[in-house]
Amino acid sequence: MKKKILIVEDEPNIITLVSILLTARGYEVKGVGDGQAALDAVATMKPDLLLLDIMLPEIDGLEVCRKIKANEATRHIPVVMLTAKRTNEDLAKGEQAGADEYITKPFKAEKVIRTIQRVLS
Repeated sequence: MKKKILIVEDEPNIITLVSILLTARGYEVKGVGDGQAALDAVATMKPDLLLLDIMLPEIDGLEVCRKIKANEATRHIPVVMLTAKRTNEDLAKGEQAGADEYITKPFKAEKVIRTIQRVLS
């Protein structure tokens, strides 16, 4: 059975790029553009992993991560932050929110793939 990955990103070009990258590797992929849509999709799709931007409309990625990790039904879902926020303070905020991994933009495709494979294994 294909692993399901939810991409939460407000830049459509990044959703498209990462979707192509992951679909080619055999993952089932869905992309959404804001935090509320992410929470709705987590409830219906039950993804195996979230690729989550921090700067999002509606609810930011840190709050999305906190809500997912606070919910008994979803706390097991790994969250990989994929964001332009790159300071040590930003990384600490991601960790405090419950993120499992943190990848900064611009990113290399192979780093995203390796990180996902490691987190899902």
